[in-house]
Amino acid sequence: MKRKVLLLYTGGTIGMEKDYESGSLKAFDFSNIASRIPEISLLDCDVNLHQFSTPLDSSDVGPEHWSMMAEMIKEHYEDYSGFLILHGTDTMAYTASALSFMLKGLRKPVILTGSQLPIGDLRTDAKENLLTALYYASFYDGEEAVVQEVALYFEYKLLRGNRCIKASAENFDAFKTPNYPLLGQSGVNLEAYRNALFRPSQEEIFEVDTHICKKVFLLWIFPGMNLHALENFIQDPPIKVLILGVFGSGTFFSDKKFEDFLFQIRNCGTEIVIISQCMSGEISIGKYDNSNIFKRIGAINGRDLTVESALTKAMHLMDNPRYTEDFKSLFQKNLRGEMLN
Repeated sequence: MKRKVLLLYTGGTIGMEKDYESGSLKAFDFSNIASRIPEISLLDCDVNLHQFSTPLDSSDVGPEHWSMMAEMIKEHYEDYSGFLILHGTDTMAYTASALSFMLKGLRKPVILTGSQLPIGDLRTDAKENLLTALYYASFYDGEEAVVQEVALYFEYKLLRGNRCIKASAENFDAFKTPNYPLLGQSGVNLEAYRNALFRPSQEEIFEVDTHICKKVFLLWIFPGMNLHALENFIQDPPIKVLILGVFGSGTFFSDKKFEDFLFQIRNCGTEIVIISQCMSGEISIGKYDNSNIFKRIGAINGRDLTVESALTKAMHLMDNPRYTEDFKSLFQKNLRGEMLN
């Protein structure tokens, strides 16, 4: 019996075609996808399509759309063997990260993909990305799905969704997981590296939790930063989580005024999470003296989290009534394979 895959088209370059009169890209009716990629009918799975009524540029995709996707998977979870989400590349890693926290106890593949060139372009990467992502979305060993997490497929590589960053705006090989190995790779054979794949605990049942707190803010520090420009953080206490992108393995300015400022933020009840500005590696508080400030102020170590994963994890956990542990304890736990244990 053929597996069934639900294909959710949200928008993005993969669903564009060039208007040769204007030279601009425009969305086309994705229900006609079979005419563009007739090979879909040759796959060993049945594909059903659902598309957003108005295709979105990925820069417009946000928490309400993450919730819509999660709820759609919940609605059709028992009807399909896997799910494929077509998405613009610019914020795909944010969506993949958010969905990984919203879809608890997931035991079916949820794959995201897109393309760097439109599907109608002669040199497009859309066809391979779409066809192979469908293979992974329907990849089973008997009755058990091989992939049981939110993953991203791009340019022959299967990657963990909440470990991804978009590393290039131009190369076909646009996504990387600097702190985690590949989940699989497409070549002559379709490979899945089972030791790298995430598995939920046996007792965890599938459920969808779309809780999002938007009172989260990201601040990238830089040399010569003006302290006075940050005073709104003290005057505007609704910010519940401040994520600081710090230098290297966790260093920060040694200026006492900055330390006092961070103490004031903490005294307003705001949690401070630190992540590294580096593409790979992790935060190591205490490695250098200029990182000990974070011990003194009680900051949360973001370890090797990506920016996308840190933001969506904080948004999902803050004020979430389904969790009984405090925010700091929860945030430092590896919930969905997003960080080091």
